[in-house]
Amino acid sequence: MTTNSSHEIRPGQSIELLKELHILTRGGKMNQDSRRKLKQVYHLYQFIEPLIQAVQRDHPNVTMVDHGAGKSYLGFILYDLYFKSQTTDSRIYGIDTRDELVSKSQELATRLGFVGMSFLNLSVAQSITFDALPKKVDIVTALHACNTATDDAIAFALNKQATYIVLVPCCQAEVAALLKKNRAATVKENPFSELWQHPIHAREFGSQLTNVLRCLQLEAHGYQVRVTELVGWEHSMKNELIIATYKDGPRKHAQQRLAQLLQSTGLESLQDRFC
Repeated sequence: MTTNSSHEIRPGQSIELLKELHILTRGGKMNQDSRRKLKQVYHLYQFIEPLIQAVQRDHPNVTMVDHGAGKSYLGFILYDLYFKSQTTDSRIYGIDTRDELVSKSQELATRLGFVGMSFLNLSVAQSITFDALPKKVDIVTALHACNTATDDAIAFALNKQATYIVLVPCCQAEVAALLKKNRAATVKENPFSELWQHPIHAREFGSQLTNVLRCLQLEAHGYQVRVTELVGWEHSMKNELIIATYKDGPRKHAQQRLAQLLQSTGLESLQDRFC
């Protein structure tokens, strides 16, 4: 079903942009899938806007890197609603491995006059050492970055001394596979290994455990972590939103708990990644 969408679009939002992103049809209408997508991006914008404002209380030019940007819905709407009316030298970098999406996004940014947007064809891991990116970044986002790409985004953020990290993790298979592989070695000492005895439980528990490990990793590096729901479950099952704010130096308690959790679940092989 396609309906009139004028009341759902934020004041000042570029209609041309929404059409180019296929959120609106050429006739300015919106279907149910587009409405869901726009609601998710707007909801995420509500979390990120205060972070941008906090950065600008310290310095006017904001540097943000969006990993696994895809069609860059978030980056474009952030720039359109927040940065396009400003005279700062703020910049949003969209990073993705799909060359056609990177090229299309760069063409769209040029056509719309969004001079503070750049797009790079890189993996998250490659971006850590890419010279064209600044040595320090204010905000790092990674939305629905699959499996270990979220961990690469965290590594990037730590390397770039990001003040804020915003993550919406996606599919996470590696930890579940390791839990299953190593279960025999841990079952005698840890009765909680029953939580991942069956494949479906291992998948769900592995996903949960992965994000817990990520939160402990961020806390160990001096971040204050908040975990919440992005939107209602009726809109997306990949719905966990992790927001990390740098506060101080390394925290030994979080480091210790992280090491204990890896050991008790037989995941010592992941020590280097999470610690």
